[in-house]
Amino acid sequence: MSSSIRIVDYDPQWPILYEEEKASILGVIGDLVLDIQHIGSTAVAGLGAKPIIDIMVAIRGLALIEKCIQPLQTIGYEYRGEYGIPGRHFFRKPPGDLEARTHHLHLVEKESDFWERHILFRDFLRVHPEETQRYYELKRELASKFVSDRDAYTDAKTSFIESVVNKASLSKVTDSQRCGARVTKEDLWLEGAKPRERN
Repeated sequence: MSSSIRIVDYDPQWPILYEEEKASILGVIGDLVLDIQHIGSTAVAGLGAKPIIDIMVAIRGLALIEKCIQPLQTIGYEYRGEYGIPGRHFFRKPPGDLEARTHHLHLVEKESDFWERHILFRDFLRVHPEETQRYYELKRELASKFVSDRDAYTDAKTSFIESVVNKASLSKVTDSQRCGARVTKEDLWLEGAKPRERN
């Protein structure tokens, strides 16, 4: 039987745990990394979450994934392939029992929709505490409703996440216009693929 979905109050240790893990990751694949970011709910102050640190790494090219697997295994990660999201390579730590899970690691290319969507979502919540509170309340409600059905829990969050990403994208375009920058198709990338947010 699947374990229950557990949402806990925000823990100020989460950013510290991220920084510690970031150092470990860079210690084994740093020469292949362009950027590394703390994403998901544990990256937003005040937002309750499943107590799993999500980390997103932009590597120099997806052809380098094979070179990342063994080094990451030495620091406790299990490689799970794209895990349902093309272009996103997923690692989890430790392997096995979800109850013991501490970290999720996502390796992508920096120009990918996955990268931009997660940065937009995180950064918007960081500066809009009212949206953060709404999301927290929604997650607690859905965790109570779906208990151990993680797919249903994830699907039920989709409309809220999409609304936040759309607001963040429009805000980005507006800011570009105010600064006199030319708005390109890339600024309106929401028409493209929409990977699922599982935080």
